[in-house]
Amino acid sequence: MFARIVELTPKPEMKEEIVNVIRQEVLPILKKQQGFMEFLPFVPETKTEKWIAVTLWAEKRDADRWEREGYPHVDGILKLYLAVPATCNYYNVETSLCTHFVEALTA
Repeated sequence: MFARIVELTPKPEMKEEIVNVIRQEVLPILKKQQGFMEFLPFVPETKTEKWIAVTLWAEKRDADRWEREGYPHVDGILKLYLAVPATCNYYNVETSLCTHFVEALTA
């Protein structure tokens, strides 16, 4: 399993709008992507902190394909709501350390 972790800094007045945009526009796009497994948004309690969005992918090549083919469109959608450009990092998920989570995803 592979993870893309994106840091987002929404404009303070856009919190509700960006949640709706992600729910209505971004998630349907993600769900159609080969190898996509899950989207995990971490929204801080204060409006000024960064948000963290984790997408889980079956394999690194699926995340790479998303980065090249799908994410540029999503990035264009989200730009209107962000104070600064989003940043992204990539991680291997060590599934042997999170077996219950992996079992839940594959059930």
